[in-house]
Amino acid sequence: MIRVLLPASLKVLANISGEIDVEPEGGPTIASVVDALEARFPPLRGTILQHGSRRRRPMVRFYACNIDLSHADPESALPDAVIDGSEPLLIIGAIAGG
Repeated sequence: MIRVLLPASLKVLANISGEIDVEPEGGPTIASVVDALEARFPPLRGTILQHGSRRRRPMVRFYACNIDLSHADPESALPDAVIDGSEPLLIIGAIAGG
C-alpha cells in the first residue's frame, strides 16, 4: 500500500480529504500510483500526468523522503520508505509568481 498526499485543489476535485492509500498494479512507480488514483477517483484523470504522453503536468511536483522526484522517470521505482509505507508520496501543486 502506498500512502499519497494530494494538494487541496485535487482533493476538492476528487471529493476526498486527508491521506489516500492506493495499491498500484505492476510495481511501485509514480505512473502506477497515478493510474491507481485515476482508477479510484475518475475526476483526477489527466490532472497529474498528461493524457497520451503520460508526462508530468507543468505545475505538479512529486516529493518523497525529502527528495524531489519531479524530473524522475515516472516509471522508475519509488524510494523504499514509500514502498514500505513509512513515508508518503507527496503530489503537490507548484507555486509560481513574480
